[in-house]
Amino acid sequence: QGQVVESGGGLVQAGASLRLSCVASVPSFSNYAMGWFRQAPGKDREFVAAIRWNAGDTYYSDSVKGRFTISGDYGENTGYLQMTSLKPEDTAVYYCAVRRAMIRYSGQYYQESSYDYWGQGTQVTVSS
Repeated sequence: QGQVVESGGGLVQAGASLRLSCVASVPSFSNYAMGWFRQAPGKDREFVAAIRWNAGDTYYSDSVKGRFTISGDYGENTGYLQMTSLKPEDTAVYYCAVRRAMIRYSGQYYQESSYDYWGQGTQVTVSS
C-alpha cells in the first residue's frame, strides 16, 4: 500500500510564487516517476509537470514551462513544484501522482493513466 500527500497550496495574488510539496510513502519508489496534475473548476484534469525519479529528467506542459519547476529530494521521497509568476488561470486543485512501474516512453509522463498513486489535492487560488 502507498500514500501520496500534497501540501503548500494557498491563496496568492497574480505574480506571486508558491511551492507545493509531495511526500510519497510508496513501497519501492526509488526508481520511478512523480507527476503533478491540476484541475480547474469545470475543466478536466490536466498534466502540469513530471520528473523521472533519481534521474532528474523533467517534463512540462506548455502553459507552465518557464514558470514552474519540478524537483525531487530523492532521499526523502519528496517532490516539489515551485510555481512562479502565477496567473489567475493557474487556479486549480493540484494533484501529485506517483508511478511505480518503469516508464517505457516519454509520452507516459503526460498521461493520468500512467500513475498508480494519487494524493487528495491541494488548492491553489491566484487572484488578479
